[in-house]
Amino acid sequence: MKIHLLDICHGRSGDKGDTANVGLIARKKEFYPLIAKYVTAERVKRHFEGIALGKVERFELANLWALNFLLHNALGGGGTKSLKNDAQGKTLAAALLKMEIEVEEKLNIE
Repeated sequence: MKIHLLDICHGRSGDKGDTANVGLIARKKEFYPLIAKYVTAERVKRHFEGIALGKVERFELANLWALNFLLHNALGGGGTKSLKNDAQGKTLAAALLKMEIEVEEKLNIE
């Protein structure tokens, strides 16, 4: 079954200098193991190819049903230096929620 992360997650993003901070929060407790399994740092790096020019780090916040990603060297120097339209990375969570994953489980997405 193919799904978009938007079907099972909320997202938030922001910045700290040239590093974008992108969080995924599962909509239900039972969705957290799916994002923990399928949304790896490598997969996020591929999804943001051409944007995340540095390392992508993943942090698990299981008690919040969430993952947090740091996309290094992604904002063209940061808010005060960058000529990018989104120098603070505010739209990156929406972009990540468009990622499609294929899961073996049949999900009840409401």
